[in-house]
Amino acid sequence: MIDRRHFLGVTLGSFLVARMAESEPLPASTRLSELGPENQTLVERTGLWDVIETVWSSPSAPPKTTTGLVAERRLIGSMLQEFLYPANDRSAILRIDYLSFNRVEGRWDYVSMDTRAAVGIMPAWSFARGDADNITLTFEPFALPGDGEAVSGQMLRMDEVISHQGLDRDRKDQHFIMADGTGMAWLAHQYSYTRRERQ
Repeated sequence: MIDRRHFLGVTLGSFLVARMAESEPLPASTRLSELGPENQTLVERTGLWDVIETVWSSPSAPPKTTTGLVAERRLIGSMLQEFLYPANDRSAILRIDYLSFNRVEGRWDYVSMDTRAAVGIMPAWSFARGDADNITLTFEPFALPGDGEAVSGQMLRMDEVISHQGLDRDRKDQHFIMADGTGMAWLAHQYSYTRRERQ
């Protein structure tokens, strides 16, 4: 026959151990891998988006606009992944980028890869936490191959401002500064997003 007091003691002990385990703080590596408030805002940016791309090749150049682009966004862990492709060919990836708030460093991390230009992998970071609705990223300087047949090389500095302009509208503005002695910055690339479908 089971001693009632022994049974109650074991049950109470198990309950207290379980409660203590629940109240123990999570290790930092586990806690900081969770979405957090900043990356939680990225959940709202998933889905399919129609994109209009506008390019200004120099400060005085007229804009060239490309329509019929689609951005497919989904969350992978705490990273927002975006594939950009023509609406008529999902397999022809033009650009891939990843955005996430680094909760250890307290800043936004970003990387993009563009198959249309020989510029390699382009990493960028915000200076600080900032505002999740207007994220300013500064890229590592990178080289352009040049305009002619020979590789002439031209260093470029770039920043990008990602702005959430409503639940179903986003914009990315990229400003360039060429290493040509002028120090002139201009809006060189703009991606305007309108959500087509939620994920």
